[in-house]
Amino acid sequence: MHSAINNMAGWAAIFGPASAMEHGLHSTYVRFSVLALSSIFFLVDPFAAIPSFIAITSGVDMKRRRRMAAKASLTCLIVLTSFAVAGRLIFRMFGITLPAFEIAGGLILLLIGIDMLEAKRSPTQDSSEEMQEGATKEDAGIVPLGIPMLAGPGAISSVMVLVGSSPTGWQMFAIIMAIAVTAVASYGVLNGADRLRRLLGETGIRILVRIMGLLLMALAVQFFVNGLTDLGVITRQE
Repeated sequence: MHSAINNMAGWAAIFGPASAMEHGLHSTYVRFSVLALSSIFFLVDPFAAIPSFIAITSGVDMKRRRRMAAKASLTCLIVLTSFAVAGRLIFRMFGITLPAFEIAGGLILLLIGIDMLEAKRSPTQDSSEEMQEGATKEDAGIVPLGIPMLAGPGAISSVMVLVGSSPTGWQMFAIIMAIAVTAVASYGVLNGADRLRRLLGETGIRILVRIMGLLLMALAVQFFVNGLTDLGVITRQE
């Protein structure tokens, strides 16, 4: 906090108070937007869903495959946006505190991250039974592709933590935009699943998943630290 204030004071000395305030708000907006987009995208993780999507849509013509990819991405958008909008209401309704949810969300993220480091989908995102059921469905766009493969417990937890600190209007807008960008990117990845698999190969996809898993574990630890700090277990570093 002190370093941030000193930074703003330095900008004020050079460009004046108005410029310093504008720079501070801009940098805060950028940091929060990057955090929201990265945490949501890493947890939705459409690249790790490529093998499951190909298996479920095997033998399906391109038109139906494109429709299923669109339906899965739209389902992801609707589910995550719903939790973003209703997040604070859910906290109040069940009497859940933000620190408790940060710790619980950190645990879920940690479990998913460990599996991603092994280049595999976490059972919290999808299971073999759900894949088999999806393969027999006429249209698996909503379940299991949309839920829980894309909009799984980890992604929902991340959205809930982001909105749990009573965000301002621009922060809520950043969260919604991060969800929308992730949904559009998920459609692009799933729609081009075959091309991406040929381009990246199994090794390339595994490397991407492992990198995302590493970043996700760092995010999980940060959630833990935030939760423990808010509870007063850890002293906040100024």
